[in-house]
Amino acid sequence: MQRRVSLPGADELFRPTQEGELPSVARAASPDAPPGEPQGMDEPDERRGSGRVRHDEKMTVYVTADELFELEHARLSLRRDHGIAVDRGRLVREAVSIALADLAERGADAEIVVRLCGRPVERLAPS
Repeated sequence: MQRRVSLPGADELFRPTQEGELPSVARAASPDAPPGEPQGMDEPDERRGSGRVRHDEKMTVYVTADELFELEHARLSLRRDHGIAVDRGRLVREAVSIALADLAERGADAEIVVRLCGRPVERLAPS
């Protein structure tokens, strides 16, 4: 007689990892947000990557072999040197979050604007 194994459902696998954490869609539809204010947008200093939550949206990004190699190298470096185990998706979401916060805070002086306009990126001299 065969026994069937009971596996957790999708709701359990993709549940928020912190109590009280709302998905971004629920946060965006918040009725108590002041009128005229964009909903679902955190303040620039509060903006963070979404971390380990269920993601309802998908975006495909094509990268070169060198970019993928560098991304994987960064992921392994975070694990080896800093004890931070993340997957490539989370690393990319955090990087996007950093770029968006910088854009919201600095506007035309944000590094993403400078790079996309083709202006040379000014680096601070090492201390």
